[in-house]
Amino acid sequence: MEQVSLGPVEVVSGYEREQLVERLGISITECGPDLVVGRMPVSGNRQPVGLLHGGANAVLAETLGSLAAWVWAGTDRIIVGQELSCTHHRAVRSGSVTGECVPLHRGTDSATYGITIRDDLGRLTCTARLTCALPRSRGRGGGRAAGRAKGAGVA
Repeated sequence: MEQVSLGPVEVVSGYEREQLVERLGISITECGPDLVVGRMPVSGNRQPVGLLHGGANAVLAETLGSLAAWVWAGTDRIIVGQELSCTHHRAVRSGSVTGECVPLHRGTDSATYGITIRDDLGRLTCTARLTCALPRSRGRGGGRAAGRAKGAGVA
């Protein structure tokens, strides 16, 4: 079976067909140390009244923030989301949304990211903040230095 990855993160063998990002149609378009960008369609991600589901926004935000934390800390670490908050500003009924994630704080043991989500017209639809714990490597070597040495980040 071919190797599956999400940005710089390899999916653990056996879980390739169980990725939420695939079910929601999320695609990562940029993944670097200072900016992670992803898109998600409204279709397939609606609440019963036809609007984009707020939980889908949360998944997009946490995905982008977690990838940013992996780029920062190194892909050998297991990134753990600690707190996610989302404010929904505008309903989205069609098309796609695009999320942009930027660092607010990057430390040794935690990192916090700001995520803005916009509709196809560029209107702000959701803002989110994600804080991730950056636990030490469990013996797989390297930590942040290894992630940076590999030139972590894809376009």
